[in-house]
Parts: sequence; structure tokens; C-alpha cells
Amino acid sequence: MADDAAPGGFAEGLGVTVEDTGDGEATLGFEVRDEHLNPAGTLHGGVVATLVDTVMGQAVRTTTGDGEVPATSQLTVTYLRPGRPGRLEVRGRVRTRGEHLTICEADVEQDGKGIAHAVATFAILER
Repeated sequence: MADDAAPGGFAEGLGVTVEDTGDGEATLGFEVRDEHLNPAGTLHGGVVATLVDTVMGQAVRTTTGDGEVPATSQLTVTYLRPGRPGRLEVRGRVRTRGEHLTICEADVEQDGKGIAHAVATFAILER
């Protein structure tokens, strides 16, 4: 299993924090600030896509062994309502773990309401 303490890279630079990880699950925290908004004043869809991709990757990493690296091969995001400045909770879980492909789901919530739902397929690569 890989280090679960920080999301690393781009997501960490955005301010994403790993709140919790478990067997096939992960939860991230994120504070939406003005720089994360689009011209309409709502949370940019690309930030949401980064959040769900990151949380699902963290969830997959809880199931991998040494030398295994998850890589996103397909990502579908359904945007349910606009996000606003404030705290988000992002939860991801592995639905099906295969030898080479893993299917995951993620949900983004703000103030107890769904912002987005996502489904992704991850390829499990050898380092």
C-alpha cells in the first residue's frame, strides 16, 4: 500500500487534504476559495474533476501492493449543482477490484448536499 498521508502533486497544490483512508475507501477535505471559481462565481468543473479523480486514486491505492500504481483510464463526472466557497467533503470507494482494472465511485458534498457524482476505471500498472 502506498503512503496515504498526502495526495501529492497537483491536488496537494490546490489545497486538498486526505482526511481518512481505509480498505478501498478514502475521504478528502477541500476548502473552495475564490481562485477555484469560474467566471459565473461557482466552483470550476475542472477542480471537481481533480477532486474525484484524486479521491478515487487514493481509494485504489489502499488496495495496491508494492510496485502497483493506479492510473486513471476513464473518468465520468456528473455535476449535480454548483459548488460555492466553503468546505467540501469528497468520498471515494472501490466498487470492483480486478487484476488489471478497478472500478470506483466518488461523491462530492457541500453542506450535506451533493455537488457531483463520478465513476472511474483505473488500470493497475506495474512500476
